[in-house]
Amino acid sequence: MVDDSTRSTLSKIPLLKTKAGPRDKDLWVQRLKEEYQSLIAYVQSNKAADNDWFRLESNKEGTRWFGKCWYIHELLKYEFDIEFEIPVMYPVTAPELALPELDGKTAKMYRGGKICLTDHFKPLWARNVPKFGIAHALALGLGPWLAVEIPDLIEKGVITYKEKDEKKS
Repeated sequence: MVDDSTRSTLSKIPLLKTKAGPRDKDLWVQRLKEEYQSLIAYVQSNKAADNDWFRLESNKEGTRWFGKCWYIHELLKYEFDIEFEIPVMYPVTAPELALPELDGKTAKMYRGGKICLTDHFKPLWARNVPKFGIAHALALGLGPWLAVEIPDLIEKGVITYKEKDEKKS
């Protein structure tokens, strides 16, 4: 079910070991270190493959994440805010990734701009607890979602290209 390209991408993202969520105090600190190491490895792998497509940061506790993701379509860069919170039952429960500005623009999305990952991603996540983390959610959830939904939304005229104001101060 997983193609060679996906396998190759996954092989470059370190698996996590600590089964802990935000309520697990000291264990959460260890899990968070693993999350950052995994994300750093994924970003480095993406940059090496000229496939840089997101920026992400978190609050001090590592429970709220936010940043930007983008999709290049016909040489135009479509950029979106991304946000999510680490669920109380993490890592048993996957984070719900949200692109708030796309809320209501596609049927493959829930209230608040949360992307639909129920059918394909959540069963895979459940089989891989606690090995999967945020980087895996991006690689196996958000990335494929963007690749399918954004071109479709562009084709339908639901989203249009916005040029960035590139004034230098």
